[in-house]
Amino acid sequence: MKFNTKAVHEGVRKDESYNSVITPIYPSSTFRFDRIGENRGYDYTRSGNPTRKALEENIAALEEGVAASCTSTGMSASTAVLHLLKTGDHVITGNDIYGGTYRLMTSLFSDMGIKFDFIDMASVSNIKQYITSTTKMIWIETPSNPLLRIVDIRAICRIAQEQSLIVVVDNTFMTPYFQKPLLLGADISLHSTTKYINGHSDVVGGAIVSKTLDLAQKIYFNVNALGVSEAPFDSWLVLRGVKTLPLRMEKHQQNALKIAEFLNHHPKVIHTYYPGLKTHPNYELCQSQSSGFGAMLSFDLDESQLTLDDFFAKLKYYSLAESLGGVESLIEAPWYMSHASMSEEARNLAGIKKCNVRVSVGIEDSEDLIEDLSQALD
Repeated sequence: MKFNTKAVHEGVRKDESYNSVITPIYPSSTFRFDRIGENRGYDYTRSGNPTRKALEENIAALEEGVAASCTSTGMSASTAVLHLLKTGDHVITGNDIYGGTYRLMTSLFSDMGIKFDFIDMASVSNIKQYITSTTKMIWIETPSNPLLRIVDIRAICRIAQEQSLIVVVDNTFMTPYFQKPLLLGADISLHSTTKYINGHSDVVGGAIVSKTLDLAQKIYFNVNALGVSEAPFDSWLVLRGVKTLPLRMEKHQQNALKIAEFLNHHPKVIHTYYPGLKTHPNYELCQSQSSGFGAMLSFDLDESQLTLDDFFAKLKYYSLAESLGGVESLIEAPWYMSHASMSEEARNLAGIKKCNVRVSVGIEDSEDLIEDLSQALD
């Protein structure tokens, strides 16, 4: 099946009694055994549920992985993956990752004796310098959040394979429609399904897709043991949303490119960050490993001419809110919002400025979105 067909049909046929075209919601917390040791495939919803299983099969097929585990939030997906590690292990990751991931690593897992190095991952040779005998994982976020830097997945995976390291790629921004990390050599592709995969800003969730059965089994154990599996109704909402993922991503991207080009030439914008601009330093790298550029962008506002508060207050179609990936356009200031959990030193090291504005471009009419930005800037 092609991607669009997979998005609609993969994993959804779970109703053998009535042949429902849409996957039913199975809200039962428990399932009856036929006899001791024998059931119909499910015993307790934390451990497995037909509605969640349909979503897991769908996302695994889209990512071309062996299996997926769907979790209650994107952060619970990250938590389950990091529990593959033990005290004394070392992780290399970017210095410009999502603030919530940074907080999870530095505030919780560091206290468990796991060491993290947050580095500039643009240089593969730089990554090599940080690999030690205790390194067990390389955590990639590409495009990065919020400065849209692109990391060479293939090159990093080659290094990791030589050292038998696990490579995790947060694929939330690109989704499997534009980027398939497992086919580029990664071991795990991770998502906050709250974002584009669901696409309607009405549910939170996460997904972990594994390249091998052994890794998938370990992830499943962690998700079940930690109790972070996704609820049936939430799974059903995400499964509904994923059916239109290809159509939405195309429109998201079309709008994002037009807006990035507009911002790139505006006198009150100091710099525009979007990998789809030919002026982006990683434009060609992004083309080499992805089939698109996504719909996230950011820019630095010239606050000597216009303050963030005044700019945000004038917007009509952009909601000042965290999160991303919904059909509606969202806008925020990472320094004060999505990345506020990072220390000031860490934000400076990542290159995040107080004047930085992150935009999740929706599927509204591009002319309306550009006009709204124009009137707010002018």
